[in-house]
Amino acid sequence: MQISRNYYISTLLKYLKPLWHQSLLLLILLLIGIGLRLLNPQILAAFINTATAGANSQLIQLALLFLGIALTTQLISLLETYLAADIGLRTTNQLRADLTLHCLELDMSFHNQQTPGALIERIDGDISQLNYFFARFAIDFLGNSIFAVGVLIALFSIDWRIGLTAIAFVIILLFTFNQFNYRVIPYFQAERASSAALFGFLAERLSGTEDVRSSGATAYVMHRFYERSRDLFPKLVKAQTFGSGVFSTWSVFFTLGKAVILGISIVLFFNNAFAIGTVYLIYRYIELLEQPIQQFGRQVQDLQQAGAALIRVRELLTTQSRLRDLGQTTLPHQALSVSFENVDFRYPTPEQDANATPPDLVLRDISFSLSPTSILGLLGRTGSGKTTITRLLLRLYDPTRGTIRLSGVNLPDIPIAALREHIGMVTQEIQLFHASVRDNLTLFEPSIPDARIEEVIQEVGLWDWYASLPSGLDTLLAPGGSGLSAGQAQLLAFVRVFLKNPGLIILDEASSRLDPVTEQLLEKAIARLLVGRTAIIIAHRLATLKRADQIMILEDGDCIESGSREELATNPDSRFAQLLQIGLEEALA
Repeated sequence: MQISRNYYISTLLKYLKPLWHQSLLLLILLLIGIGLRLLNPQILAAFINTATAGANSQLIQLALLFLGIALTTQLISLLETYLAADIGLRTTNQLRADLTLHCLELDMSFHNQQTPGALIERIDGDISQLNYFFARFAIDFLGNSIFAVGVLIALFSIDWRIGLTAIAFVIILLFTFNQFNYRVIPYFQAERASSAALFGFLAERLSGTEDVRSSGATAYVMHRFYERSRDLFPKLVKAQTFGSGVFSTWSVFFTLGKAVILGISIVLFFNNAFAIGTVYLIYRYIELLEQPIQQFGRQVQDLQQAGAALIRVRELLTTQSRLRDLGQTTLPHQALSVSFENVDFRYPTPEQDANATPPDLVLRDISFSLSPTSILGLLGRTGSGKTTITRLLLRLYDPTRGTIRLSGVNLPDIPIAALREHIGMVTQEIQLFHASVRDNLTLFEPSIPDARIEEVIQEVGLWDWYASLPSGLDTLLAPGGSGLSAGQAQLLAFVRVFLKNPGLIILDEASSRLDPVTEQLLEKAIARLLVGRTAIIIAHRLATLKRADQIMILEDGDCIESGSREELATNPDSRFAQLLQIGLEEALA
């Protein structure tokens, strides 16, 4: 896949436009610096001609002027470097933020096909490759072009033969640039893809270090690491070799051009067409012309790498979610009714495997309805489809067939963000961030007052733990909630839901594998949480299911029984009654 020059330009303009003041100042400094760099050789040539002519009275003034211009040029270069770094960081950080937001908004079928490490490499590694592209490429390319044109004009003004020869070689070099550039980009693209695969593998394996060690899989992981490294190394060498080849080709052409121009200058000098200072001026301008030409060569490599990274960034940005977020209907801030009507669902296949045989349905013809403040107890073995129902309610996926409604509104008619604001979910695995207690509980929502957070902490029975924190709500939690018990993490998840105040609660195995004391606290928290709210509870424990008004039992994606809890419990022929007699934990294990 190639990208057009227009895409390079449009991407630059999109992210540089908000920083046009800094970009304009950088351009002005660049033009001033170019003018001073073109002027200095003239002063040095005048110094040489003056010295050879014996006019010593002007030498000191020329030397001081030369020194002043040189110092000013260095100061301007320092300011340019600072501005370019600032622009580069701002633009790449904004692009990184745009890419992160886009990935977060993509549906789960996309994330199921990606490893976290590969996404991190694409969001951070690829965009780091674009830092120079945003910071200096356009300015340097423009500046080098203006400087090269200025040198050519100066050489042409000295002698038309020198000027024409220099112009001919520059044209040859530009033609070489145009021929080589797009041929090399695929090599860098392959290197970036292989690098992302390696980092994705490392992130996945390092996150499971405990399991890898305990299962004796260290040797296997290292073997796979070497395999991926062997895949990356030749691609990296090939990309760097071909990229450097462009620069080397340019150097050869320039050396030949420099030799020809100097040869012409020497001939003209011996024919008394030039003074010695003029010969030096031609030599100095040829040397100065070499600088932008060499930088063009480096920019070719930078552009190749940026092009490969930009292709991968563009691929990610143009990846569309399978969920269409076009809804405009709002939900009431109260307990919600829930309705499933003949819902089928199968997990989507990757887009690149569109011709593959579709996977089996994981839900088949599921229908039920819950009135506001009703509670549904959802039972079934692992893999029966219980969690899939909650994913459909959160609209992480759309059903393959059928309709899901909340308070009579079809889910696609509700904006996805608004929909999820009305649903609170607590699962067995709680994700806690390396952030303050406040941010972990509010999920970075600054509008929730501290007094309300502390009130809810006391409600769920976590006050003793909270009182022991050294900095209260400002205390930093360790990554992943390290140092907290499973019960404390669960209760913190309940605090999140209380603060969110949703109209529908989903508890997915929320009280499993807890000690009796913590389970008591959790049961009290659940009782408070369910007041005035609709709920769906996935559980193996009888105590939790006693709150349910309705029961649904799933088996291999089919609803094999549903109805009022009391009616099913008193009906000896019902599957639910049999489960109660056997014991839920044993029967559903």
